[in-house]
Amino acid sequence: MTSLPPIANNADIRFLGTQLGDVIRRFGGDALFEATEAIRRASVDRHRGLGDDAAVDLQLERLALDETLDFVRGFMLFSMLANLAEDRQGIAREQGADIAHVLATLAEKGIDRDQAMALLQQALVVPVLTAHPTEVRRKSMIDHRNRIAELLAMRDAGRDVTPDGDDVEAAIGRQIALLWQTRVLRRERLYVTDEVETALSYLRDVFLPVLPALYQHWDKAFGARVPAFLRPGSWIGGDRDGNPFVTAESLTHALAQAADAVLTHYSEGVHALGAELSISTEHAEVDGAVLALAEASGDDALSRADEPYRRALSGIYARLAATHQALTGKTSSRPGRLTGEPYPDPKALRTDLVAIARGLAARGGGALASGGALGRLIRAVETFGFHLATLDLRQNSAVHERVVAELLKVAGVEADYLALDEGARVALLRRELANARPLVSHYADYSDETRSELAIVQAAADAHAAYGPKCITNYIVSMGKSVSDLLEINLLLKEFGLYRPGQPATAAIMAVPLFETIEDLEAGPDIMRAYFGLPEIAAIVRARGHQEVMIGYSDSNKDGGYLTSTWSLSKASRAFRPVFEEAGVRMQLFHGRGGAVGRGGGSAFAAIRAQPHGTVQGRIRITEQGEVIAGKYGTRDSAMTNLEAMASATLLASLEPEQLSSAQNDRFTAAMEQLSATAFRTYRDLVYGTEGFRTFFRQMTPIAEIAGLKIGSRPASRKKSDAIEDLRAIPWVFSWAQARVMLPGWFGVGTAIAQFEDKALLADMAKNWPFFAATLANMEMVLAKSDIGIARRYAGLVEDQGMREVIFGRIQDGWHRTRDGLLTVTGQTRLLSDNPTLEASIRLRLPYIEPLNLLQIELMKRHRAGEDDPRIGEGILLSINAIATALRNSG
Repeated sequence: MTSLPPIANNADIRFLGTQLGDVIRRFGGDALFEATEAIRRASVDRHRGLGDDAAVDLQLERLALDETLDFVRGFMLFSMLANLAEDRQGIAREQGADIAHVLATLAEKGIDRDQAMALLQQALVVPVLTAHPTEVRRKSMIDHRNRIAELLAMRDAGRDVTPDGDDVEAAIGRQIALLWQTRVLRRERLYVTDEVETALSYLRDVFLPVLPALYQHWDKAFGARVPAFLRPGSWIGGDRDGNPFVTAESLTHALAQAADAVLTHYSEGVHALGAELSISTEHAEVDGAVLALAEASGDDALSRADEPYRRALSGIYARLAATHQALTGKTSSRPGRLTGEPYPDPKALRTDLVAIARGLAARGGGALASGGALGRLIRAVETFGFHLATLDLRQNSAVHERVVAELLKVAGVEADYLALDEGARVALLRRELANARPLVSHYADYSDETRSELAIVQAAADAHAAYGPKCITNYIVSMGKSVSDLLEINLLLKEFGLYRPGQPATAAIMAVPLFETIEDLEAGPDIMRAYFGLPEIAAIVRARGHQEVMIGYSDSNKDGGYLTSTWSLSKASRAFRPVFEEAGVRMQLFHGRGGAVGRGGGSAFAAIRAQPHGTVQGRIRITEQGEVIAGKYGTRDSAMTNLEAMASATLLASLEPEQLSSAQNDRFTAAMEQLSATAFRTYRDLVYGTEGFRTFFRQMTPIAEIAGLKIGSRPASRKKSDAIEDLRAIPWVFSWAQARVMLPGWFGVGTAIAQFEDKALLADMAKNWPFFAATLANMEMVLAKSDIGIARRYAGLVEDQGMREVIFGRIQDGWHRTRDGLLTVTGQTRLLSDNPTLEASIRLRLPYIEPLNLLQIELMKRHRAGEDDPRIGEGILLSINAIATALRNSG
């Protein structure tokens, strides 16, 4: 076996690890510290080839239950601090993933800045925060982590004390001590309002300050002011698919909380500018527009009579306070004596702020021209409006069918809509959409489901009236399978004025299909062609200029396995392109990615660049889920890095010439078809064709125990069933990760590579095709994080020995076949030898994950044997938390 290179911890990891050890000794005692150190050393030695499994097991067996809980917390905190240290050292930063580098790369290929700027005029890049339950840490833990990051930045700058006078290193130790004494687990299941608040903390504390600063940076790179093309989105409070707790009330709450946060931000910015802009008419000539704002402000204080900028800003502040009150019912944090009319929309606020900026720029050769706080505030208003983040609505198509059927029946239009075939449904829906008559009656008695869905659309209409049309722009239809699924959305929107019949018809909210399974992805292009073929829809789409289609990574993976899912998504993207070109509209793909590779995880920069040529077109939306949100946007520095990577990749994917020749494309496509077909058969045969596999999965993995972790408001399954088909993709992937199998991220690929005869062609694809290179790179990371030896321990939990040996034997053989095949294709001698930074990161964690896995297995055995000590259940949940933290992208 090839010897592995030594691992050198970065300085931050050594420092934070030492601090954590000191905290454990001080607060947990010498005995706990020594026991933890003994286990750590034994595990590290085993991974260096100096110990064996028995040595590690022997140490673990000595732990009492209380010691087990403390030990697990200690290893979890080390992984959390190691993640922070790596993020600060630029582990997440990818080569070439910044705008300056992108512009240079494009220039080398004959694409100038004017062409890039022209693309940005029509571009839209949106990271969409979702509440899918793989973020297992409490917000309190994340807050302490972020404070440590701030203190480390002070230490980097050579500062010994904080602005408050505290010793910096002592303050770091204090935060780690607080982490040690903070309860890790939630006692109650999360509610939607909790999820809203968690997402809001990222939007308010990170996105609000970071995006304007990024735009300032990009303006300099382009030498011109770029449009506000990158904006945040959210599903939290509007995603009802399988979540009965999302209601009109939660939607209204999410929107109001976001408005409160963004308007508070604007008010504080205006207040700060008022303190700064002390310009007097005695010493400066002031622009007429500023004087007009000052006169209209109502500020008649003698102390500011000669300070028109301050008076103008006082008026702006008063109008903002009135806007805040009107939209949220809350008073400003700094109530003033002036009153003003609420701003009708963000554009009116921007107009006033721009008048201030132009006034400052008009004198002194532009010495006071604002690229600073005022410029960032103007950019924030452009980017965030009064809504902060665009909120999507989402519901399953089956729900819409039932609601529309009831509305039509009660209205006397159609007694049994569900019995109609697709053609009859489309014809009926088109007739209703052309008719201005409402279907809904205030006097009719509807089911709870129908009332709930109608209330959501009513809340969306109210939101448009209050916050503007950008607050909700998309209504996503999960399990979209037909044109009627989209027309049903439009029919519901029509009831509340969000779709208006006419010549032409208009729609304030876009119906967006989500194609999730392999079959749906294949059918998607034909569905969109038929949808665009309807004259009223074609008119709406052309007026809008674009149409979105969402493609799902999670369910397609659970349905067909990693390789087939990845290839089907790529094929569907390519197949959509001519459909959109025929319709004369711009295509906007929404990628429903998760944190784990099995759900589309991995590098967003590489993933966007690997999209089929001509399918990005400057417009892309991507879900950010679970622990990925904390990892990518937990600090302002990491958010800057990751948001710029998304923007950079979008520019490259949209403007770079096609990298493959026609001959290469044909050869590579044919090869992928063959690989995918083999991988699909192999995966389906194991997961859906093997007797007892469902039982094997539920006994081997902690899927049942995960259901007890308070990590989300959404149920783990769509139905009350133990069928894998009904299980949500998130717990499916999360469970395999906990058991260190990572099966959704690789199974079937090894067999596909082994049975493909032309290995030289595969090597050519890995070298010259970004799609295939990214596919293999993500799979390689999964293989490196998996551990078949540990997985075999989990398989020991399966009660039927015969079934266990047969099924796990196939998984084990498949893993080795996949690893060997990947090494053959990439020409490496070991996993990640071409990516030493990631290799070191993973190998650093392995000795800390293995004891956690072994403890989790023992606790699961005791729990399943009926032991009722509550510390056993707590230990299992703590271990789930700790393993997820150490693995990072496991959900």
